[in-house]
Amino acid sequence: MAFTDIYRVSGSAMTAQTVRLNTIASNLANAESPALNEESVYKARRPVFAAVYRNDELMGNKALTGARVQVMDVVESGNAVQRYEPHHPMANAEGYVYYPDVNVVEEMADMMSASRGFETNVDVLNSVKSMQQSLLRLGEA
Repeated sequence: MAFTDIYRVSGSAMTAQTVRLNTIASNLANAESPALNEESVYKARRPVFAAVYRNDELMGNKALTGARVQVMDVVESGNAVQRYEPHHPMANAEGYVYYPDVNVVEEMADMMSASRGFETNVDVLNSVKSMQQSLLRLGEA
């Protein structure tokens, strides 16, 4: 695997973790956003990732290359949660307000995981950079 392949793989992973962090931020920001009805309530978003292999790997050449990560889609999930709040300005005739089904604790755990994933790939890139600098110093001697 060439150094450029490592940069490509780690870069794609950092991009994927950035998308993941963006969706988590959106979910957390809207966790307590009320809605007038079930259809208009905010739906939690989740990115869907897939491994992307190089063409030579797909044709049977199992060279030592890594698979990049690609964001295939961002899907909406979760149902509305009804809370009985008869004095809320957005309450329906029965006194219920609709809220997103966003678990803040789960989102925070996902945020820490995405942040660590991003940091890990930064460490990989720094290691590769250090290796390349060592190779250049060997060439100077």
